[in-house]
Amino acid sequence: MKTINFGEHLTIDGYKGDLEKLNNKKLVEETLNELPEILKMKKLSEPQVYFASENDKKDPGGWSGFVVILESHISIHTFPRRGFVSADVYSCKNGMDREVIKKYFMEKFGLKKIEEHFILRGTEYPKINIY
Repeated sequence: MKTINFGEHLTIDGYKGDLEKLNNKKLVEETLNELPEILKMKKLSEPQVYFASENDKKDPGGWSGFVVILESHISIHTFPRRGFVSADVYSCKNGMDREVIKKYFMEKFGLKKIEEHFILRGTEYPKINIY
């Protein structure tokens, strides 16, 4: 049986971001509202954003947000005191415009550097129903 990959997963780690932007709940929420539209994806829920307080020496606290999209999900975790943001954009659509996403995060959070990882998901995803 022939297979196709199920989707694409971009992870972004952004460094030396703007403290105020990374510590702004409304900005995280705005990002989760805007990005699906920019990527021509459909939100299935309104974004959920929560403050996560510091829990040990590695995690000084910040904002965590998530939006469920028809194509999968987008999540963001900020660590303002470290100038750091970690984000996932996972979609069952192929052809993700990674440059648009990276530029968007750079501008939105005032990042100086981005580290990215790109993963093809479900590389043995069946082309037809098997049950």
